[in-house]
Amino acid sequence: MTSLKRDYPWSKAPLIANGPMRLVALPALTVEVSNAGGLGFLGVGSDASQLEEFLKETQSLVKQSTALSSFADGAVLPIGIGFLLWAGDDLLQATLPLLKATPPAAIWLYAHSHISQAKQWTIATREATNNLTKIWIQVGTVAEALEVTTECQPDVLVIQGQDAGGHGLLHGAGIMPLFPEADDAVTALCASKGLTKPALLAAGGIMEGRGVAAALALGAEGVVMGTRYLASSEAHLAKGYQEAILAAEDGGINTARGTLYDRLRGTTDWPSRYGGRGVLNESWFDDAKGLTFEENKKRYDEAVANSEGEHGWGKTARLTTYAGSGVGLARKVQSAAAITAEVREEAKKFLKRAGEGFSQ
Repeated sequence: MTSLKRDYPWSKAPLIANGPMRLVALPALTVEVSNAGGLGFLGVGSDASQLEEFLKETQSLVKQSTALSSFADGAVLPIGIGFLLWAGDDLLQATLPLLKATPPAAIWLYAHSHISQAKQWTIATREATNNLTKIWIQVGTVAEALEVTTECQPDVLVIQGQDAGGHGLLHGAGIMPLFPEADDAVTALCASKGLTKPALLAAGGIMEGRGVAAALALGAEGVVMGTRYLASSEAHLAKGYQEAILAAEDGGINTARGTLYDRLRGTTDWPSRYGGRGVLNESWFDDAKGLTFEENKKRYDEAVANSEGEHGWGKTARLTTYAGSGVGLARKVQSAAAITAEVREEAKKFLKRAGEGFSQ
Protein backbone atom coordinates (compact mmCIF):
# COMPACT_ATOMS: atom_id res chain seq x y z
CA MET A 1 0.00 0.00 0.00
CA THR A 2 3.07 2.25 0.19
CA SER A 3 2.72 4.08 -3.14
CA LEU A 4 -1.06 4.16 -2.93
CA LYS A 5 -1.04 5.69 0.53
CA ARG A 6 1.54 8.24 -0.56
CA ASP A 7 -0.45 9.22 -3.64
CA TYR A 8 -3.86 9.19 -1.91
CA PRO A 9 -3.12 10.20 1.70
CA TRP A 10 -6.78 10.28 2.78
CA SER A 11 -7.21 6.62 1.81
CA LYS A 12 -7.39 3.58 4.05
CA ALA A 13 -6.12 0.08 3.41
CA PRO A 14 -7.16 -1.92 1.53
CA LEU A 15 -7.84 0.71 -1.12
CA ILE A 16 -11.29 0.43 -2.65
CA ALA A 17 -12.20 2.38 -5.77
CA ASN A 18 -15.42 2.59 -7.72
CA GLY A 19 -15.34 1.91 -11.41
CA PRO A 20 -15.81 5.13 -13.44
CA MET A 21 -19.21 4.07 -14.75
CA ARG A 22 -20.11 6.49 -17.52
CA LEU A 23 -22.64 9.09 -16.35
CA VAL A 24 -23.58 6.85 -13.40
CA ALA A 25 -20.62 7.69 -11.16
CA LEU A 26 -21.09 11.44 -10.90
CA PRO A 27 -19.77 13.88 -8.23
CA ALA A 28 -22.00 12.75 -5.34
CA LEU A 29 -20.99 9.09 -5.65
CA THR A 30 -17.37 9.90 -6.42
CA VAL A 31 -16.82 12.14 -3.40
CA GLU A 32 -18.58 9.74 -1.04
CA VAL A 33 -16.20 6.91 -1.99
CA SER A 34 -13.17 9.11 -1.31
CA ASN A 35 -14.86 10.45 1.81
CA ALA A 36 -14.94 6.89 3.19
CA GLY A 37 -11.24 6.32 2.59
CA GLY A 38 -11.44 4.97 -0.94
CA LEU A 39 -10.74 6.61 -4.29
CA GLY A 40 -13.85 7.77 -6.09
CA PHE A 41 -13.78 7.94 -9.88
CA LEU A 42 -15.96 10.26 -11.91
CA GLY A 43 -17.42 8.53 -14.96
CA VAL A 44 -16.93 11.05 -17.76
CA GLY A 45 -16.49 8.41 -20.45
CA SER A 46 -16.35 9.65 -24.02
CA ASP A 47 -17.70 13.20 -23.66
CA ALA A 48 -16.00 16.00 -21.69
CA SER A 49 -18.72 18.58 -22.33
CA GLN A 50 -19.93 18.42 -18.71
CA LEU A 51 -16.54 17.87 -17.08
CA GLU A 52 -16.02 21.48 -16.00
CA GLU A 53 -19.44 21.47 -14.34
CA PHE A 54 -18.69 18.14 -12.66
CA LEU A 55 -15.37 19.41 -11.34
CA LYS A 56 -16.97 22.50 -9.81
CA GLU A 57 -19.61 20.37 -8.10
CA THR A 58 -16.93 17.97 -6.90
CA GLN A 59 -14.87 20.80 -5.42
CA SER A 60 -17.92 22.07 -3.56
CA LEU A 61 -18.68 18.62 -2.13
CA VAL A 62 -15.05 18.11 -1.11
CA LYS A 63 -15.10 21.37 0.85
CA GLN A 64 -18.17 20.14 2.73
CA SER A 65 -16.57 16.80 3.61
CA THR A 66 -15.06 16.44 7.06
CA ALA A 67 -12.63 13.79 5.85
CA LEU A 68 -11.59 15.60 2.65
CA SER A 69 -11.92 19.32 3.39
CA SER A 70 -8.23 19.62 4.22
CA PHE A 71 -7.50 18.55 0.63
CA ALA A 72 -9.93 21.02 -0.95
CA ASP A 73 -7.26 23.66 -1.47
CA GLY A 74 -4.43 21.22 -2.05
CA ALA A 75 -2.45 20.45 -5.18
CA VAL A 76 -4.87 17.77 -6.36
CA LEU A 77 -8.58 17.10 -6.11
CA PRO A 78 -9.01 13.89 -4.05
CA ILE A 79 -10.87 11.97 -6.74
CA GLY A 80 -10.15 10.34 -10.08
CA ILE A 81 -11.71 10.75 -13.54
CA GLY A 82 -12.36 7.97 -16.04
CA PHE A 83 -12.10 8.35 -19.83
CA LEU A 84 -12.90 6.11 -22.81
CA LEU A 85 -10.01 6.57 -25.20
CA TRP A 86 -11.74 5.33 -28.33
CA ALA A 87 -13.49 8.74 -28.36
CA GLY A 88 -10.37 10.10 -30.03
CA ASP A 89 -8.18 13.18 -29.90
CA ASP A 90 -11.06 15.65 -29.47
CA LEU A 91 -11.72 14.21 -26.01
CA LEU A 92 -8.09 14.62 -25.00
CA GLN A 93 -7.85 18.19 -26.26
CA ALA A 94 -11.07 19.18 -24.50
CA THR A 95 -9.87 17.57 -21.27
CA LEU A 96 -6.27 18.77 -20.93
CA PRO A 97 -7.03 22.42 -20.00
CA LEU A 98 -9.39 21.24 -17.28
CA LEU A 99 -6.85 18.76 -15.91
CA LYS A 100 -4.23 21.50 -15.85
CA ALA A 101 -6.53 23.90 -14.00
CA THR A 102 -7.85 21.31 -11.53
CA PRO A 103 -5.59 18.25 -11.40
CA PRO A 104 -7.41 15.17 -10.10
CA ALA A 105 -5.52 12.62 -8.03
CA ALA A 106 -5.78 10.11 -10.87
CA ILE A 107 -7.20 9.50 -14.32
CA TRP A 108 -8.43 6.12 -15.49
CA LEU A 109 -7.71 5.28 -19.13
CA TYR A 110 -9.67 2.53 -20.84
CA ALA A 111 -10.55 1.01 -24.19
CA HIS A 112 -7.96 2.57 -26.47
CA SER A 113 -8.27 1.77 -30.14
CA HIS A 114 -4.48 1.60 -30.33
CA ILE A 115 -1.78 1.68 -27.65
CA SER A 116 -0.58 5.01 -29.05
CA GLN A 117 -3.75 6.62 -27.64
CA ALA A 118 -2.98 5.42 -24.11
CA LYS A 119 0.62 6.57 -24.46
CA GLN A 120 -0.44 10.00 -25.74
CA TRP A 121 -2.89 10.46 -22.86
CA THR A 122 -0.26 9.39 -20.33
CA ILE A 123 2.42 11.76 -21.59
CA ALA A 124 0.03 14.70 -22.08
CA THR A 125 -1.60 14.31 -18.66
CA ARG A 126 1.69 14.09 -16.81
CA GLU A 127 2.91 17.20 -18.61
CA ALA A 128 -0.32 19.16 -18.05
CA THR A 129 -0.49 18.35 -14.33
CA ASN A 130 3.25 18.37 -13.62
CA ASN A 131 3.02 14.67 -12.70
CA LEU A 132 0.48 15.38 -9.97
CA THR A 133 -2.21 13.24 -11.61
CA LYS A 134 -1.48 9.52 -11.43
CA ILE A 135 -2.21 7.29 -14.40
CA TRP A 136 -4.48 4.26 -14.05
CA ILE A 137 -4.95 2.00 -17.08
CA GLN A 138 -7.41 -0.87 -17.27
CA VAL A 139 -6.44 -4.11 -18.99
CA GLY A 140 -8.07 -7.50 -19.40
CA THR A 141 -5.30 -9.83 -20.61
CA VAL A 142 -1.69 -10.60 -19.77
CA ALA A 143 -0.62 -9.33 -23.19
CA GLU A 144 -2.39 -6.02 -22.60
CA ALA A 145 -0.77 -5.68 -19.19
CA LEU A 146 2.68 -6.14 -20.70
CA GLU A 147 2.07 -3.76 -23.60
CA VAL A 148 0.62 -1.01 -21.40
CA THR A 149 3.43 -1.35 -18.85
CA THR A 150 6.08 -1.17 -21.55
CA GLU A 151 4.61 1.73 -23.52
CA CYS A 152 2.98 3.84 -20.79
CA GLN A 153 4.57 2.90 -17.47
CA PRO A 154 1.35 3.68 -15.58
CA ASP A 155 1.18 4.21 -11.84
CA VAL A 156 -1.64 1.68 -11.52
CA LEU A 157 -2.81 -1.24 -13.63
CA VAL A 158 -6.42 -2.30 -13.11
CA ILE A 159 -6.63 -6.00 -13.99
CA GLN A 160 -10.24 -6.75 -14.94
CA GLY A 161 -11.63 -10.27 -15.10
CA GLN A 162 -14.57 -11.46 -17.19
CA ASP A 163 -17.13 -11.33 -14.37
CA ALA A 164 -17.18 -7.52 -14.57
CA GLY A 165 -20.37 -5.77 -15.55
CA GLY A 166 -20.71 -3.29 -18.35
CA HIS A 167 -18.06 -3.12 -21.05
CA GLY A 168 -15.07 -5.40 -21.08
CA LEU A 169 -13.21 -7.64 -23.47
CA LEU A 170 -15.46 -10.16 -25.22
CA HIS A 171 -12.93 -12.89 -24.48
CA GLY A 172 -10.74 -13.30 -21.42
CA ALA A 173 -10.29 -15.03 -18.09
CA GLY A 174 -11.80 -14.59 -14.67
CA ILE A 175 -9.84 -12.64 -12.08
CA MET A 176 -8.63 -15.76 -10.20
CA PRO A 177 -6.37 -17.07 -13.00
CA LEU A 178 -5.82 -13.74 -14.74
CA PHE A 179 -4.44 -11.72 -11.84
CA PRO A 180 -1.58 -14.01 -10.73
CA GLU A 181 -0.40 -14.58 -14.28
CA ALA A 182 -0.50 -10.87 -15.08
CA ASP A 183 1.27 -10.07 -11.80
CA ASP A 184 4.07 -12.54 -12.52
CA ALA A 185 4.46 -11.33 -16.10
CA VAL A 186 4.55 -7.63 -15.16
CA THR A 187 6.98 -8.31 -12.31
CA ALA A 188 9.34 -10.15 -14.65
CA LEU A 189 9.04 -7.46 -17.34
CA CYS A 190 9.82 -4.63 -14.93
CA ALA A 191 12.78 -6.49 -13.51
CA SER A 192 14.21 -7.19 -16.96
CA LYS A 193 13.76 -3.63 -18.25
CA GLY A 194 14.47 -1.69 -15.06
CA LEU A 195 10.96 -0.28 -14.88
CA THR A 196 9.06 0.68 -11.75
CA LYS A 197 6.33 -1.86 -11.30
CA PRO A 198 2.85 -0.29 -11.21
CA ALA A 199 0.49 -1.01 -8.35
CA LEU A 200 -1.94 -3.74 -9.41
CA LEU A 201 -5.62 -3.58 -8.54
CA ALA A 202 -8.18 -6.32 -9.17
CA ALA A 203 -11.61 -5.83 -10.73
CA GLY A 204 -14.41 -7.99 -12.04
CA GLY A 205 -16.99 -9.73 -9.87
CA ILE A 206 -15.83 -8.24 -6.56
CA MET A 207 -18.89 -7.29 -4.55
CA GLU A 208 -18.11 -7.55 -0.84
CA GLY A 209 -15.47 -8.32 1.77
CA ARG A 210 -14.85 -11.94 0.80
CA GLY A 211 -14.08 -10.90 -2.76
CA VAL A 212 -11.74 -8.18 -1.56
CA ALA A 213 -9.94 -10.62 0.76
CA ALA A 214 -9.55 -13.08 -2.11
CA ALA A 215 -8.13 -10.36 -4.38
CA LEU A 216 -5.63 -9.32 -1.71
CA ALA A 217 -4.60 -12.95 -1.31
CA LEU A 218 -3.93 -13.03 -5.06
CA GLY A 219 -1.50 -10.15 -4.57
CA ALA A 220 -3.68 -7.13 -5.40
CA GLU A 221 -2.93 -3.88 -3.58
CA GLY A 222 -6.56 -2.83 -3.78
CA VAL A 223 -9.78 -3.50 -5.64
CA VAL A 224 -12.34 -1.85 -7.89
CA MET A 225 -16.09 -2.42 -7.63
CA GLY A 226 -18.66 -1.32 -10.17
CA THR A 227 -21.88 -3.29 -9.86
CA ARG A 228 -21.99 -2.98 -6.07
CA TYR A 229 -22.10 0.82 -6.40
CA LEU A 230 -25.10 0.60 -8.72
CA ALA A 231 -26.95 -0.15 -5.48
CA SER A 232 -25.78 3.09 -3.88
CA SER A 233 -28.08 5.98 -3.11
CA GLU A 234 -25.80 8.32 -5.08
CA ALA A 235 -25.75 6.26 -8.29
CA HIS A 236 -27.12 8.38 -11.14
CA LEU A 237 -29.50 5.92 -12.77
CA ALA A 238 -33.21 5.29 -13.16
CA LYS A 239 -35.15 3.81 -10.27
CA GLY A 240 -36.18 0.89 -12.44
CA TYR A 241 -32.56 0.14 -13.32
CA GLN A 242 -31.57 0.03 -9.65
CA GLU A 243 -34.55 -2.14 -8.76
CA ALA A 244 -33.50 -4.57 -11.49
CA ILE A 245 -30.02 -4.74 -9.93
CA LEU A 246 -31.52 -5.58 -6.53
CA ALA A 247 -33.86 -8.19 -8.04
CA ALA A 248 -31.21 -10.00 -10.08
CA GLU A 249 -29.62 -13.18 -8.74
CA ASP A 250 -27.41 -16.06 -9.84
CA GLY A 251 -25.49 -13.80 -12.19
CA GLY A 252 -23.43 -16.60 -13.68
CA ILE A 253 -26.45 -17.72 -15.68
CA ASN A 254 -28.58 -14.58 -15.62
CA THR A 255 -26.02 -12.17 -17.08
CA ALA A 256 -23.98 -12.47 -20.25
CA ARG A 257 -21.50 -10.47 -22.30
CA GLY A 258 -22.10 -9.59 -25.92
CA THR A 259 -22.81 -6.81 -28.40
CA LEU A 260 -26.61 -7.08 -28.67
CA TYR A 261 -27.39 -4.45 -26.05
CA ASP A 262 -24.99 -1.97 -27.64
CA ARG A 263 -26.58 -2.49 -31.05
CA LEU A 264 -30.06 -2.01 -29.64
CA ARG A 265 -29.01 1.14 -27.76
CA GLY A 266 -26.99 2.55 -30.65
CA THR A 267 -23.77 2.70 -28.60
CA THR A 268 -21.66 1.05 -31.27
CA ASP A 269 -18.51 3.19 -31.08
CA TRP A 270 -16.69 0.67 -28.91
CA PRO A 271 -13.77 -1.20 -30.53
CA SER A 272 -14.88 -4.60 -31.81
CA ARG A 273 -13.05 -6.53 -29.08
CA TYR A 274 -15.40 -5.17 -26.39
CA GLY A 275 -18.88 -6.21 -25.34
CA GLY A 276 -21.23 -5.37 -22.50
CA ARG A 277 -22.27 -7.73 -19.69
CA GLY A 278 -25.83 -7.20 -18.58
CA VAL A 279 -28.85 -8.93 -17.06
CA LEU A 280 -30.51 -11.27 -19.54
CA ASN A 281 -33.93 -9.95 -20.56
CA GLU A 282 -36.63 -10.20 -23.21
CA SER A 283 -34.43 -8.48 -25.79
CA TRP A 284 -31.74 -11.13 -25.27
CA PHE A 285 -34.18 -14.05 -25.18
CA ASP A 286 -35.97 -12.92 -28.35
CA ASP A 287 -32.66 -12.59 -30.17
CA ALA A 288 -31.78 -16.15 -29.15
CA LYS A 289 -35.16 -17.34 -30.46
CA GLY A 290 -34.38 -15.84 -33.86
CA LEU A 291 -36.32 -12.58 -33.77
CA THR A 292 -34.95 -10.26 -36.44
CA PHE A 293 -32.81 -7.39 -35.22
CA GLU A 294 -35.13 -4.89 -36.87
CA GLU A 295 -38.14 -6.15 -34.90
CA ASN A 296 -36.10 -6.42 -31.71
CA LYS A 297 -34.93 -2.83 -32.14
CA LYS A 298 -38.51 -1.68 -32.72
CA ARG A 299 -39.65 -3.32 -29.48
CA TYR A 300 -36.65 -1.89 -27.65
CA ASP A 301 -37.40 1.63 -28.83
CA GLU A 302 -41.04 1.24 -27.77
CA ALA A 303 -39.87 0.16 -24.32
CA VAL A 304 -37.60 3.21 -24.08
CA ALA A 305 -40.50 5.50 -24.98
CA ASN A 306 -42.67 3.92 -22.27
CA SER A 307 -40.04 3.49 -19.54
CA GLU A 308 -40.78 6.66 -17.50
CA GLY A 309 -37.80 5.93 -15.23
CA GLU A 310 -39.42 3.08 -13.30
CA HIS A 311 -40.41 0.44 -15.83
CA GLY A 312 -38.61 -1.35 -18.60
CA TRP A 313 -35.64 -2.92 -16.81
CA GLY A 314 -35.12 -6.43 -15.53
CA LYS A 315 -35.46 -10.03 -16.67
CA THR A 316 -39.03 -9.69 -17.98
CA ALA A 317 -38.47 -6.32 -19.65
CA ARG A 318 -36.37 -5.04 -22.57
CA LEU A 319 -34.06 -2.19 -21.48
CA THR A 320 -30.39 -2.85 -20.79
CA THR A 321 -29.31 -3.42 -17.19
CA TYR A 322 -25.51 -3.59 -17.29
CA ALA A 323 -24.26 -5.61 -14.32
CA GLY A 324 -21.56 -8.10 -13.40
CA SER A 325 -22.04 -11.76 -12.56
CA GLY A 326 -21.84 -10.92 -8.85
CA VAL A 327 -25.06 -8.89 -9.08
CA GLY A 328 -26.88 -11.29 -6.76
CA LEU A 329 -24.76 -9.96 -3.90
CA ALA A 330 -26.19 -6.44 -4.28
CA ARG A 331 -29.06 -6.82 -1.84
CA LYS A 332 -29.88 -3.35 -0.57
CA VAL A 333 -29.36 0.32 -1.31
CA GLN A 334 -26.72 2.04 0.83
CA SER A 335 -24.70 5.20 0.56
CA ALA A 336 -21.49 4.87 -1.42
CA ALA A 337 -19.56 5.77 1.73
CA ALA A 338 -21.28 3.01 3.72
CA ILE A 339 -20.56 0.46 0.99
CA THR A 340 -16.89 1.44 0.88
CA ALA A 341 -16.39 1.31 4.65
CA GLU A 342 -18.41 -1.87 5.10
CA VAL A 343 -16.59 -3.80 2.40
CA ARG A 344 -13.19 -2.70 3.68
CA GLU A 345 -13.98 -3.83 7.23
CA GLU A 346 -15.47 -7.11 5.99
CA ALA A 347 -12.25 -7.81 4.10
CA LYS A 348 -10.16 -7.26 7.21
CA LYS A 349 -12.39 -9.64 9.14
CA PHE A 350 -12.14 -12.40 6.56
CA LEU A 351 -8.39 -12.00 6.19
CA LYS A 352 -8.00 -12.26 9.96
CA ARG A 353 -10.22 -15.34 10.05
CA ALA A 354 -8.20 -16.97 7.26
CA GLY A 355 -4.94 -16.23 9.08
CA GLU A 356 -6.23 -17.68 12.32
CA GLY A 357 -7.41 -20.80 10.53
CA PHE A 358 -3.91 -21.59 9.27
CA SER A 359 -2.04 -20.64 12.42
CA GLN A 360 -3.08 -23.73 14.31
